[in-house]
Amino acid sequence: VQLQASGGGLVKPGGSLTLSCSTSESSFSSYGVGWFREAPGKEREFVAGITWSIRRSYLDSVEDRFSISRDNTQKTVSLRMNFLKPEDTAVYYCALDSRPYESTIGPTMRVGSWGQGTLVTVSS
Repeated sequence: VQLQASGGGLVKPGGSLTLSCSTSESSFSSYGVGWFREAPGKEREFVAGITWSIRRSYLDSVEDRFSISRDNTQKTVSLRMNFLKPEDTAVYYCALDSRPYESTIGPTMRVGSWGQGTLVTVSS
């Protein structure tokens, strides 16, 4: 399964970006999708996820600034990022759950496929 991540770029502190993750997976609507990020010198961390049943989960530090949504018709998951901070700078990866109909999603999700990553740089 191929995932295509897009939407990264350079933004000033306090700005916004929307990342998108798209796929051609025919049964996309049955799978949860997560966003992870990897900052220089740090381990990859879970940022946000959405299950097939639209249950959402967020990293504590982004919960009041980021919003994840999905469009099953377009086979796309979006991550809206508001009030961005320099510490949000990272390569962001989307990930498809390895199994369908999982009831939860979070840092320990079993990833079946990764997107290629999109760079987000928050700097003045």
